[in-house]
Amino acid sequence: MTSPILLTGGTGTLGRHVLRRLRNAGHDVRVLSRHSHAPSDGVEFVTGDLDTGDGIDAAVAGVATIIHCAGSAKGDEDKARNLVRAASKAGVGHLVYISVVGAERIPVSGPLDNAMFGYFAAKRAAELVVAGSGLPYTTLRATQFYDLILTVVRALAKLPVMPAVIGFRFEPIDADEVAARLVELALGEPAGLVPDLAGPKVYPMADLIREYLHVTNRHRLIIPLWMPGTAARALRAGANLAPEHGTGHRTWEEFLAARRRTTRDRAGQSR
Repeated sequence: MTSPILLTGGTGTLGRHVLRRLRNAGHDVRVLSRHSHAPSDGVEFVTGDLDTGDGIDAAVAGVATIIHCAGSAKGDEDKARNLVRAASKAGVGHLVYISVVGAERIPVSGPLDNAMFGYFAAKRAAELVVAGSGLPYTTLRATQFYDLILTVVRALAKLPVMPAVIGFRFEPIDADEVAARLVELALGEPAGLVPDLAGPKVYPMADLIREYLHVTNRHRLIIPLWMPGTAARALRAGANLAPEHGTGHRTWEEFLAARRRTTRDRAGQSR
């Protein structure tokens, strides 16, 4: 029998895809969650809290590989520290971490930067914890997921006008494509920091908004917005992009069209 793969963040946007792919490949998975869940075929749920470290020793016991997808806008460094402390004691042989493109290039200083872009600083801090842990590790940086972009533009569409930050461009990627790469890395040898993963196209923020409005048949005035701060300056310079690693296949347009079809199918089934 082989040991299970421990997955943190297994109920989140990325983690759900990773879990499905691991199970489809025939691997037993142990999912760390703050809430209890009934076990399912090949999936064991363990209760633990990465913020406090409670339950983490039990979660990593008997595990050879960890895929660390759990994260938030702040506190990632503490989560990573509690995880690697337990993993080191348990002799885990491979820790796979998902970070974000630009984590090392986007400076975060001051209240505005922290409020808007603290995610990048949190991911960078966690990267350093993983790299300095002494554990064999692999870190993958990916660009923003389409799901996140969709959440943002949906919120903006509730306003009478939709602001688009001047100079901001994004190279978003489908979460399932990131999951496929993470699983590939987890099943291989520890490789340290691997090449970035990005979507197939770079979009100005206004273009992402316009396509959403087109697909959802909405009409809003888009107004340009200037954002100050050092982090915003770095984004205008493209620090969040990785066009040389744009190996993703699904585009924003295709993602939105698929979401639209799914919504229509569900509506039809509920009638």
